Amino acid sequence: QVQLVESGGGLVQTGGSLRLSCLASGRNFSRYAMGWFRQAPGKEREFVGTINWSGGSTYYADSVKGRFTISRDNARNAMYLQMNSLKPEDTAVYYCAADLLAAVGSSDPYDYDSWGQGTQVTVSS
Repeated sequence: QVQLVESGGGLVQTGGSLRLSCLASGRNFSRYAMGWFRQAPGKEREFVGTINWSGGSTYYADSVKGRFTISRDNARNAMYLQMNSLKPEDTAVYYCAADLLAAVGSSDPYDYDSWGQGTQVTVSS
């Protein structure tokens, strides 16, 4: 198993930016896909985006496309989510996840094996 720890959440005004980090423990980080999901109060967990093993391919939900960017640094066992032009509807707990069996990730949360504890992002209007 892989242990994941998110950080970087906080309170920001509409139009602002935040950068989330996800640090992974263990070996072989560079071999598997990673993803970001979010969950707002009273709603189901929602796919945000995913990045493949090398960082060369990303895929985003339509709701964040053009505003959010996922990257990874395999030398540091880290993944990042740069969030720009934030909106109140982006308010949620953000989770990073690892798909240990795939080099290319999916949008289905059930494909992911390990999850972080989440970090709160609040966007004020």
